[in-house]
Amino acid sequence: MLNEYQQSALYLQAERSPFPGIANPQPHQLYRNPQLDIRSRQLGPIFPGHIRVQMIYAGICGTDIHLVNPDLLTGYVQSSAPAYLPDEGRLIGHEGVGKILEVASDVTGLTVCQFVAFESIRSCHACEACRQGQFNQCLNSKLIGMEVNGIFGTVVDIPAILAFDVSRFGTSDRSLQAAACLEPAGVAFLACVNAAVSASDRVAILGAGPIGLLTAMLCRLAFGASFVCVVEPSEYRKSLARKWADESLTLDQFKNDHGVFDVLIDTSGDLDLVSASITRLRHNGRVCLLARSGRALVVDSVDHIISRNISIIGSRGHLGGIYERLAALYENGRLPIDEIVTKVISGLSELAEHLKTPDLVTQDNCKVLCRFD
Repeated sequence: MLNEYQQSALYLQAERSPFPGIANPQPHQLYRNPQLDIRSRQLGPIFPGHIRVQMIYAGICGTDIHLVNPDLLTGYVQSSAPAYLPDEGRLIGHEGVGKILEVASDVTGLTVCQFVAFESIRSCHACEACRQGQFNQCLNSKLIGMEVNGIFGTVVDIPAILAFDVSRFGTSDRSLQAAACLEPAGVAFLACVNAAVSASDRVAILGAGPIGLLTAMLCRLAFGASFVCVVEPSEYRKSLARKWADESLTLDQFKNDHGVFDVLIDTSGDLDLVSASITRLRHNGRVCLLARSGRALVVDSVDHIISRNISIIGSRGHLGGIYERLAALYENGRLPIDEIVTKVISGLSELAEHLKTPDLVTQDNCKVLCRFD
């Protein structure tokens, strides 16, 4: 007899209305008037290659907030990350941890009752980039919760290839919360790798949201940067950043400071500040961009870039074995991922309220998790 599971989940619908005069509109130029609603349905048989998971914790990401909340002037969603919102709506969410309820017959290596966290980029493993081992550059990639259904639900079906067994973390709240934060931690880790952060480097990080704080934590505890500066307008987040940063500055303090750096990592999307800060990079300096804004980066310091051999690189996602490295650091007490969690809410109604009211997430908070009981 087939197992039957009832799902309650958070779906997003939006009106597809391409912005006039743009040949290939991005989501923030394509979807408008987003609406959230909670739906319940009976799940059918599990698809091949999938696992069925009872969700325990899910994290709210800035991308989720930007997808849910429209620009007040235009009505278009604010997220420029790849997204496909079908007429029937999209189950959103991509950070979290859960317990396996069911495994498709063709899935190996995973079993019922294991605890799993999820990667958020589904790659094809067949295109040129995948064959070169560059899975986060997959030419046919799909983002969970953006282009295919995600994890903001009580019970969800996920491609088994995206599941990472975290049973070894244990079942304490602290361990499960750390597991729920593996995805943003992976994004921060890859940024440090792409920026080639090393033990002698002075690093400036723009933004002290979850990924900014995780980047500071990794620079200090895993990559051994000699000096870490975090720039953040929120007093609460700026104060929190002091745990892992040598300096925690407001935007004005940073602009008036005369310090120089080897690495500039942007997690804020403030491209004007990025541009203005390039001349503060030393020889062989690196700029690493994580935050999507859909805006143009205007660079007026090309001579400095040439003379000092400055590199500008984008950093997408977290694939390529990074979860294994993060797990080893966490298990050995080297990386307290869970310490970025500052608030836990409960259930889909409270999750929807926080998504639609960004101040509940960003004011006096860092990472907000939703608990599914």
